[in-house]
Amino acid sequence: MSKVIFHSEAAGSGPDQEGRRGGPLLDTHRRPLRDLRISVTDRCNFRCTYCMPREVFGADHVFMRHSELLSFEEIARVAAVAVRLGVRKIRLTGGEPLLRKDIEALVEMLAVLHTPEGDPVELTLTTNGTLLKKKARALKDAGLRRVTVSLDALDDAKFESMSDSGVGVATVLEGIEEAGRVGLAPVKVNMVVRKGLNDDQILPMARRFRHSGHVLRFIEFMDVGTTNGWNMAEVLTGAEILAQLRREFTLEPARANYRGEVAARWRYTDGAGEIGLITSVSQPFCGDCTRARLSPEGRLFLCLFANQGHDLRGLIRRGGSDEQLAAALAGIWSARDDRYSELRGAETARRGKIEMSYIGG
Repeated sequence: MSKVIFHSEAAGSGPDQEGRRGGPLLDTHRRPLRDLRISVTDRCNFRCTYCMPREVFGADHVFMRHSELLSFEEIARVAAVAVRLGVRKIRLTGGEPLLRKDIEALVEMLAVLHTPEGDPVELTLTTNGTLLKKKARALKDAGLRRVTVSLDALDDAKFESMSDSGVGVATVLEGIEEAGRVGLAPVKVNMVVRKGLNDDQILPMARRFRHSGHVLRFIEFMDVGTTNGWNMAEVLTGAEILAQLRREFTLEPARANYRGEVAARWRYTDGAGEIGLITSVSQPFCGDCTRARLSPEGRLFLCLFANQGHDLRGLIRRGGSDEQLAAALAGIWSARDDRYSELRGAETARRGKIEMSYIGG
């Protein structure tokens, strides 16, 4: 079993200090573990073309059995240990996390987690919004802080084409408004932009969410997984998206809220709010990536573009102690060397990668 190694930021370039509890756990590029994204299911009621294309995830696709999934108690246990090691933010993802039965019970279990300094862990959830109107109040009451909602177009035909769902935009907008009403705000609205497909929706989306109190974030079409038919020709870069926005609006850069924030922040100079740009393809942010991802059946992945994970479920179900689990987590993170987006090219593109529907965005 790997030893738990902590590093002191004050130690500079000196030797690592084994067992030091005063400093953060760092990987080989001195990136701390701060964010844990937990995928609670591999199931989804959408078949988005860039995530779960129906020709691959059709009626005959075999999803995980319930017995394979980590139980809520097992998830909460991993999360609690991760918080001891430095995690300050937990995001529930999927698949579509609101499809997991009684998800608010898991939220309640995670909402009680506090850092060693006594601060509550930031607990959020990403959803496609279809069940959000129904679930928002229960999630808020259980202790959820905020939600992120995926919405790729305001035009119904374009939205239904991209999501391959038969769900109308109004359903998602109603979920967003209900989330805001109950206090799961500000809602972050994620739009994946594909050149020639929905890039004409950039300005309509910006107009819709200005003055709303919510934050619209534009995401470059990424080469996640191996089934979404990614093509660099379909990538509209963050710079190109910003140029479109500036034809109509005046924007200025805003300072990042914290190290490792994935979106570059821009605010409207007239006070109408802000937008974000997530530019994994054109401007990789691997150097500040502080995220680990836990799959539905308990494998820990160190990168969204990883091709393999580390089994934690086996250790848990063999009766491993919390100290053994902490040692495993620390050993995995300490050896982390992932920086796919910085190295993106033919060599990395040829290897297999996990699907986003399985591990979350």
